[in-house]
Amino acid sequence: MDWHHVLAGRTQRLKASEIRELLKLLDRPDIISFAGGIPDARLFPEDAFRAAAGEALASGAASVALQYSVSEGYRPLREWIALQMDKIGVPCTAENILITSGSQQALDYLGKLFLSPGDTALVGWPTYLGALGAFNAYEPVYDQLAVGGNQGADDYRARAEAAGGQVKFAYLSADFANPTGETVDLQGREALLDLARDLDIPVIEDAAYQALRYDGDPVPPILALDIARTGDIEKTRTLYCGSFSKTLAPGLRVGWVCGAKEVIGRLVLMKQAADLHSATFNQIVTERVAQRCFEEHVAKIHAAYKARRDAMLAALARHMPEGVTWTRPEGGMFVWVTPPKGMDGAALLARAIETERIAFVPGRAFFADGSNGNTLRLSFSCADVEAIEEGMMRLGRLIARERGAVAA
Repeated sequence: MDWHHVLAGRTQRLKASEIRELLKLLDRPDIISFAGGIPDARLFPEDAFRAAAGEALASGAASVALQYSVSEGYRPLREWIALQMDKIGVPCTAENILITSGSQQALDYLGKLFLSPGDTALVGWPTYLGALGAFNAYEPVYDQLAVGGNQGADDYRARAEAAGGQVKFAYLSADFANPTGETVDLQGREALLDLARDLDIPVIEDAAYQALRYDGDPVPPILALDIARTGDIEKTRTLYCGSFSKTLAPGLRVGWVCGAKEVIGRLVLMKQAADLHSATFNQIVTERVAQRCFEEHVAKIHAAYKARRDAMLAALARHMPEGVTWTRPEGGMFVWVTPPKGMDGAALLARAIETERIAFVPGRAFFADGSNGNTLRLSFSCADVEAIEEGMMRLGRLIARERGAVAA
């Protein structure tokens, strides 16, 4: 059968993830990979998960763990999350929490909830590739979210109307963003809330890396600032998307959305229609592990990732040729590198794999318009200090060689 004539038009916007393809390189022992923005599996709290899984399947408990559950999510887990949210300035209850199958599912639901074809989504330039993938199915137009810039609400509104829709939301990762590693400061977060108020739109705060701060002073989540303004989470416009993928383990696919009950209720209806509920067993196991060792485990991965972040920044300073710049993140998993103009990240990757046996993610994929090809993302989460030093030496050597070729 020729399937093309029955496919919905939106499928033309669906693309394979460049990062998913690059993850295949992790299985090649001859490649030093800085491509996958994934946690180091060697740091997973395996013993805690093993014990929790056994308890969840013990006599008397298995009937709950293996059964259907409510769409909102396992209540003890939602209550634990609510307590954690309160610690970061977001007083809420379990009713303000929806458990999702990873925060990626939350982004898909929010795109479905807000976007009609031709509507505008304000996103960073660059922004998280997975967010673009989630939103693309709902056929939006993208406009550049300039946090703290000189773009006013009228400018955004006029461009959206010219495109045949309206501005529906602003999306960003405010802490140690994927891909840049950069953090939006307090002034920028307040300015974003001002813009959202003027446009009367929600803010989607992707907080996947919020717990991974290694140094510097914490900045309140946007949702916390929103509550400070309104006095009540039920009056806020910010939706906080959290995840256990970068702290405990990604394989169980447990994330959440925190926000006003009115929006959570609508997302629950989407959850019911999509998959009824996230896996009960996974939620129970995650809750048990979180109760017992979350803070201890996060401290452990902080120490490991901070050492790798420091090693990468030091190696970049030693080995990058003149004309190369990079970000200096205070947390997260990424450093964003900008080689000299005229270099293309995708072409550079092909030569990097062929000649230097290193991998990274070309930056163009993180831009909604496919621009800024002379950028690349490095992840330090899975490489040890020795591999980072060797990899940055190889990358610097490659860029120096390519720079000479471009100049010639």
